[in-house]
Amino acid sequence: MDRNADAPWSKFDPEVYVDNNYRTPLEADLQIVRLLRDHFSRCFAGSAPGSARGVDVGAGANLYPALSMLPWCEKVLLLEYAPPNIEYLERQIAPEGFGAEWDAFWEVLREAPAYRDVEPRGRVSEITRVERANLFDLDGRRRWDIGTMFFVADSMSECPEEFQRGVRCFMNALGDRAPFAVAFMKESVGYRVGEHRYPAYRVNEARARESLEPFTAELEIHDLHHVVRPGHEGMILALGRRKGEIAAP
Repeated sequence: MDRNADAPWSKFDPEVYVDNNYRTPLEADLQIVRLLRDHFSRCFAGSAPGSARGVDVGAGANLYPALSMLPWCEKVLLLEYAPPNIEYLERQIAPEGFGAEWDAFWEVLREAPAYRDVEPRGRVSEITRVERANLFDLDGRRRWDIGTMFFVADSMSECPEEFQRGVRCFMNALGDRAPFAVAFMKESVGYRVGEHRYPAYRVNEARARESLEPFTAELEIHDLHHVVRPGHEGMILALGRRKGEIAAP
């Protein structure tokens, strides 16, 4: 059974990953972005813009979770472990602005009123920073007001204990009633990026709900039947709010 520590993270190729998944937007991701946009807009209805602290855990080579948090955040932290992905993210938040591949996702986001007055490239460069961190090192002392974790806990290990621990570490990093979004590849048996294979834990709707419910005051799960590569059966998107009490680590 492949564990997180066994995967070749130092050889992860973000450009190949972006080419495979985001350079030409997939309908699955566009649907996720619509759901993200509407969920965060509901959660922050009536709130002052630009006052929250946001985190994207295991950001990888994916910028749209961070873009989805922009209207409400004064700071966004991208936590990532793989050095090639860190270099990719640093380029995306540079003053020159993020790559054109992310424009299609922003166009979907700006269909909602909260996003229309945001100039995304300048805002990303102004409020976002990248930090190297292991998901398992999140200890609950840093508490964010909004958080995302996309294709991380399920896509780093075949071990059920590591999956559960990853979900727990993310949820315990969120403050009381913090809105969140978590995505999993459904029933994934692993994936390739370039020449290297990476492990996965097989998640379905029931496992996603079971892992998240102990931490949530609100939870809705969307079972998206989009197959984007061999070796999985779709995507699962969980949207909700953190409950008031913090579970024991």
